[in-house]
Amino acid sequence: MKGMLALTLTAMLCITACTKVSADVDPRAIEQKYGLTGGSVEQIDTENGKIQATVIPTTVDGRQVQLIIPHQPMGDHQVYMRDGITITPMELSDPNVSKQQFVESQPRVVDRRPLPAATAPAATAPAATRAQPKKRSLGKEVLIVGGAAGAGAGIGALAGGGKGAGIGALGGGVAGLVYDLATRNKK
Repeated sequence: MKGMLALTLTAMLCITACTKVSADVDPRAIEQKYGLTGGSVEQIDTENGKIQATVIPTTVDGRQVQLIIPHQPMGDHQVYMRDGITITPMELSDPNVSKQQFVESQPRVVDRRPLPAATAPAATAPAATRAQPKKRSLGKEVLIVGGAAGAGAGIGALAGGGKGAGIGALGGGVAGLVYDLATRNKK
């Protein structure tokens, strides 16, 4: 009797854990929670081979981009943006801000920064692999997403001729999804 109860409890915990993980990347669950339609699960090419990911098409300041949510680790980030063939990781400028404050602040990509060498995906590849031509570019920089107060830095970089963010405001559903994914392992 105790063995059957333990087996049932273990099975329930496994099912709950599997459901939670799949809900994070399931296009239908994302559509229900964030209102983002058109998502699909695809095999995407990276410098280190093909991986399965959820792809969410969206528009940012009139440009068609895609949010990429990998189903397996692809570096230290949880969410990426694909603009053309370039896939760039995204992170929050202030991961301690609440979700409500973040979404209400009209978040936008405010900066691009080089990835630290330890987290750059190619840094872990053998030398022979690095010499091969790339299939698709996994950005060697990270997009920093911040609220309206931080937007001045990105706009200033653009106006001053520096390398600015180049991507504008994120809509409410996209902002909520980016926040949830970027803070998923930090809660």
